[in-house]
Amino acid sequence: MASSSGQSVFFFAAGETEGNAGMKELLGGKGANLAEMTALGIPVPPGFTISTAVCSRFYQSSQKIPADVITDVEKSLLRVETKIGKKFGDRENPLLVSVRSGARASMPGMMDTILNLGLNDETVEGLAKKSGNPRFAWDSYRRFVQMYSDVVMGMNSSFLDVTLEDLKDEKKYKLDTEMKTEDLQHLVKKFKAQIFEATGQKFPSDAKDQLWGAIGAVFRSWNTPRAIAYRGLHGIPESWGTAVNVQSMVFGNMGDDSATGVAFSRNPSTGENKFYGEWLVNAQGEDVVAGIRTPNNLTRDEAAFHNAVGTSLEEKMPKIYTELVDIYKKLEGHYKDMQDMEFTIEQDRLWMLQTRNGKRTAPAALKIASDMIDEGLITEKQALIRLDAHSLDQLLHPMLDPKAKKTQLAKGLPASPGGACGQIVFTSEEACDWREKGKKVILVRIETSPEDILGMVAAQGILTTRGGMTSHAAVVARGMGKCCVAGVGDVTVDYLKEEMRVAGYVLKKGDIITLDGSTGAVYLGEVKTVEPKLDAVFERVMKLADKYRTMGVRANADTPKDAITARDFGAEGIGLCRTEHMFFGADRIDVMREMIIAEGKAEREEALERLLPMQRHDFLELFKTMKGFPVTIRLLDPPLHEFVPHTDDETRDLAERIKVDFERLRLKVKALHEFNPMLGHRGCRLAITFPEIYIMQTRAIAEAAGQLVKEGMKLVPEIMIPLVGMDSELLKLRELVVKEVEAVQKEMAVKFDYKVGTMIELPRAAVTADEIAVHADFFSFGTNDLTQTTLGLSRDDAARFLGSYVSEGIFKADPFVTIDQIGVGKLVKMAVDLGRRTKQDLKVGVCGEHGGDPDSIQFFQKTGLDYVSCSPYRVPIARLAAAQAAISGSGLASGGETR
Repeated sequence: MASSSGQSVFFFAAGETEGNAGMKELLGGKGANLAEMTALGIPVPPGFTISTAVCSRFYQSSQKIPADVITDVEKSLLRVETKIGKKFGDRENPLLVSVRSGARASMPGMMDTILNLGLNDETVEGLAKKSGNPRFAWDSYRRFVQMYSDVVMGMNSSFLDVTLEDLKDEKKYKLDTEMKTEDLQHLVKKFKAQIFEATGQKFPSDAKDQLWGAIGAVFRSWNTPRAIAYRGLHGIPESWGTAVNVQSMVFGNMGDDSATGVAFSRNPSTGENKFYGEWLVNAQGEDVVAGIRTPNNLTRDEAAFHNAVGTSLEEKMPKIYTELVDIYKKLEGHYKDMQDMEFTIEQDRLWMLQTRNGKRTAPAALKIASDMIDEGLITEKQALIRLDAHSLDQLLHPMLDPKAKKTQLAKGLPASPGGACGQIVFTSEEACDWREKGKKVILVRIETSPEDILGMVAAQGILTTRGGMTSHAAVVARGMGKCCVAGVGDVTVDYLKEEMRVAGYVLKKGDIITLDGSTGAVYLGEVKTVEPKLDAVFERVMKLADKYRTMGVRANADTPKDAITARDFGAEGIGLCRTEHMFFGADRIDVMREMIIAEGKAEREEALERLLPMQRHDFLELFKTMKGFPVTIRLLDPPLHEFVPHTDDETRDLAERIKVDFERLRLKVKALHEFNPMLGHRGCRLAITFPEIYIMQTRAIAEAAGQLVKEGMKLVPEIMIPLVGMDSELLKLRELVVKEVEAVQKEMAVKFDYKVGTMIELPRAAVTADEIAVHADFFSFGTNDLTQTTLGLSRDDAARFLGSYVSEGIFKADPFVTIDQIGVGKLVKMAVDLGRRTKQDLKVGVCGEHGGDPDSIQFFQKTGLDYVSCSPYRVPIARLAAAQAAISGSGLASGGETR
């Protein structure tokens, strides 16, 4: 739809601007900022913006421009002609225009642009005569033919590039600027012949036909594969559409008194408060962006640093440089953010073509926000709100060196960020063995299971060909701060041959690959990594986040090492300790297996008795590390079959080690098999069947707590019972836990407070939360399983098709990454409300992977959760996101006093 006034086309020129910066939804970022700059009195070539609403109508009208829009465009074009004193398509004094995309969110390089539109064999002569510069006119025509044929006509631009390079080789030219007028005339003629031969279409000579073709092509570029992929990566909805900006051309390629460039009001890589950018004499914008020529630095200092004294704009055109400095300061002061600007100098006159809030690295974002607080440009709350919490991942993991050369093999899901390089191994055992020999390895698996935990610890990074962002590999890797790329479907793994096939390569065990867990890319060979550095600016931002957030932030941690990492990143406790991970150590896995295959209760209790001191030691070390901060311990959750061997060879080895009959063991393992283990004999169901398992774990927790309380430590252990669906399950198991804790307290002659709560991870638990709360001291939402059970989706299998569901708009985002607020979220809110109706002060948190997702944290803040818990390396992200959620909820994001 059009604007509320019915307007679809918005004009901008000095004194006649119809838009402003607040109209980004309708005009796109570029159009809104062109209008705003014009209104500020900054020199902007006049033009007009076709609104994003027209983009929707374009697709609804079988990709045709609506008749009323054609009329409005022609009226606006006439106004540009009047303002400029030139006429579109005129032989003597032609008006040329640029046609550019402009979505409300910046999508650099994803959509299409056409410059010099309006040129043909007649208007080029008029331009040559009017400018007195035939070479400039034909250079502009040559550029236009290349861009238009590529963007509008579907011509393979590389063919034309080869023709151009052949001519330069023949004439022994090094640079495009060395080509003479007759060379350019020859190229235009040859280009047109090539275009006709390749496409069967004649290059359009009518200026209006060119214009409609270009406008349609820019609208179509909204749905090119690269634009769709970019939108998916950055969460930009398809419904937004793009605007189209038609603007009178100014020329940076008219000679040595003309130029083009890109400037940033601060350094986008470091955040340093220094004017930064690049420029080229006698060039047009794409020359800088596309790297056709090596640009020069804007400032004298940068030029000197690069041993290029005398090449900067500051030195070459000091008057223009001073004017540009005044403009950037005006724009940064107006937008109160770092600006990314494009400019053109035409015969010693400066024109601004674009400004936008500049993209920046995570370190630069923190520094710019911090500096702008000190400069009085923004408040503390504004600084926090504008930071991208997701981007903090860049700071918390080793990263691939951006300057290093890379050969990409495939791309999967960026399951756990950071960079990792090592030799390929295909089993966890090999990962451990090679690690002990001092080798760095990448564990490559079709998918991982809890049995792979030691191999995952030993590896530098993990690659799986199946699974999604919350698959086992992804969740565990994030918890360890380990680089992981999941769901790399283009990789075929052959365990027998010990090889992986991808992109025509056959890589064997021992070959080196590199993973980029921040992008999901897999590279051939070794790519250098750089370690993250957390500086005082990072600490300052984290303290500011803690100042304003109201939700607590805990970590999911199973070991003292994880807990130390969590505390270093500012976690205020452990929200989930998964006790099953403690049983995979080499010294205890076989004892665990003996317990599982026991024939009766007595035999099972004997094995549990041997596990007890191991569990007690685990909890003792965890409590010591957390020094009184809350620790929530989930009792055994996964089905027992996850702990036993899966092949006959492994079963035979185990039978020999624990001295049991192979056939008996094999049959026992087979009996444990379940068709749908996620909904099978696991969680609290295990304890209903085998209560002695939870009794042993409860005793281990109580004995560890009792010992430390006797030594003077203050702590309140939180015991969490998983997969409760009915209040009667929790009642029975709470009684079991309380009885064992009280028995330990009596034996040790010690008293301490403790809590018994449950995970809410089944729909029935959510809708009966008022009944369950009678027996619970706290709730913790296991949103991974709650999402699976609510949506009927397996998180490990759904990765195959969830991408289609997101791209088709069925899901706004992967529901295992960002919580489904309408469905799963409704259950969460219902459970919170029902639980607190029974117990007003019921503590409620979340310990699923959503606890570290900024968008989900916004929802949890609104729902009234007390805390979120996430992987240790996501704690800083959660701290910032919780502050942003609190500020947004208070309505003070745009102002408020700094304190």
